[in-house]
Amino acid sequence: MQGKIVKGIAGFYYIHVVGSGVYECKAKGIFRKEKIKPLVGDNVIIEIVDENEKKGNITRILPRKNELARPAVANIEQALVVFSVTRPSPHFILLDRFLVMMESRHIPVILCFNKEDIADDIQIGSLEKIYSGCGYPCVFTSALERKNIDQVRGLLSGKTTAIAGPSGVGKSSIINVLQPEAKMETGEISRKIERGKHTTRHSELFPIDDESYIMDTPGFSSLYINDLEKEDLKYYFPEFRKQEGMCRFDGCSHTHEPDCAVKRAVLDGQIASVRYDSYKELYDELKDRRRY
Repeated sequence: MQGKIVKGIAGFYYIHVVGSGVYECKAKGIFRKEKIKPLVGDNVIIEIVDENEKKGNITRILPRKNELARPAVANIEQALVVFSVTRPSPHFILLDRFLVMMESRHIPVILCFNKEDIADDIQIGSLEKIYSGCGYPCVFTSALERKNIDQVRGLLSGKTTAIAGPSGVGKSSIINVLQPEAKMETGEISRKIERGKHTTRHSELFPIDDESYIMDTPGFSSLYINDLEKEDLKYYFPEFRKQEGMCRFDGCSHTHEPDCAVKRAVLDGQIASVRYDSYKELYDELKDRRRY
């Protein structure tokens, strides 16, 4: 049988087989010998050990389209990154760090800004201008009022989508609306610091239908881009592409050089200043990493 790993805990892997349900499986010893670890999202071949108990073994891992190290997942076709419009307000450097990571792995991103019901038009308009201007599809939702959830469902149809975002933005609530059987634990917001309690402990895939999966991913707040070179960072900010070849110097880093087309575009309002600030911060981070 062929299926997809939807969860992995303590050496057991749970495989969703369309039309047959979920099987609890172990990985054959050959994977340990070859130092290959099955990942959530892997498409696998399993042999059935006990049909009544839904138990089996993973005998083969099919070729991966892609894989991420943090979190350790495979075959992601797109990412739905969820932030709240307000309470808490978006943490731009965290959001942009995630976008850079996805750009570097050629994984398309949909931006979902939740809690639209308690935000004002200025807050919504500002976020839409910044990120639609970069070319990212943006959808504004209210999980509480179920507003625009059908739009999200349509964007996820037929794909395996990683959903990610910091705690307290309504990510688990959105999953529960999309797939009530997920019964995701939702965390309360601390009034003092406006941050949510972490509720996701491991990566897990939830079938929305036979062709669509949504993957909840832990550890989003500790994303690193240390495997990138600082010279390549500019290629992962899509709004910079219009300025390609227009700087005075070839190989312009868009940080300190004179006659930089990207810096001109920031001054002219063609590139959002918050995005450029994120670029500079990430650039300095990568530069400092090289020193050590």
